[in-house]
Amino acid sequence: MKTAILHRTLLILLGGSLFWQPVLAQDTPDWSGVWGMQGGTIFDQATRTGEGGSTTPGVREHPPYNEEFEAIYLANLALRDAGVFPDPNSYCGIPTGFPRLMNLPDVYEFAVTDKQVWIISENGPNIMRIYTDGRTQPPADDLWPTHTGSSVGHWEGDTLVFETLSLHSSEGGTTIIDRTGLQLSDAARIVTRMGINADGQMQAQMTIEDAKALTAPWVVTKQYRKLPEGTRVFDYACNENNRNPIDPNTGWTYTIGPDGQIMDINPGQ
Repeated sequence: MKTAILHRTLLILLGGSLFWQPVLAQDTPDWSGVWGMQGGTIFDQATRTGEGGSTTPGVREHPPYNEEFEAIYLANLALRDAGVFPDPNSYCGIPTGFPRLMNLPDVYEFAVTDKQVWIISENGPNIMRIYTDGRTQPPADDLWPTHTGSSVGHWEGDTLVFETLSLHSSEGGTTIIDRTGLQLSDAARIVTRMGINADGQMQAQMTIEDAKALTAPWVVTKQYRKLPEGTRVFDYACNENNRNPIDPNTGWTYTIGPDGQIMDINPGQ
């Protein structure tokens, strides 16, 4: 189902009287409501090997990495297996960034207008803006790396197609893709096709190109189901009552009990 967006009004002279005449812009699809991701937080379930979740030792994914980034990934997996991988999300307050924004256990809302689409996750601050007003990407000199990059797109029927450039490099430790330690470089370019499929689920197919990290395009598909009508979203930030601080020297994630005392000890100490 499509929803007509009120684009502007015209002042019409009719029979000596002035009145406002609504003018409707191109229809846009109805993505209202609250949506939840299907499956766990392993980014690429299609290439996963091993049993368990993203923090389970032995579980990994198989992007078409070159030798350099495969070695980086193996080193991150070893840190994950030891429980000391320094996931930036665990420090709290840092936006998740794209494409990890599409891989969260938190619920989502999508705001669709005739000029922009916003992807909003429950855990803030995580908002991605996609411009659909006909603009192109800025010149290279006007781009700098950000958490969600620069996204411009267009509609192909009810499917939103958008390109994302100028993302933070994972090499700087600012962002990763999931807790197995998947990384991309600052050369990443992602084209996403997003819409509601025949089963009524939101589907986002991301084709990732990265000349520094990948030997071929990496295609990942995520799906989201619509939650019951009337579901509400209450924003929160993970640094509120954070009970899993990270030791900045070792990367170990602690668990703090209800008495405020640390419940587990870093095995490396």
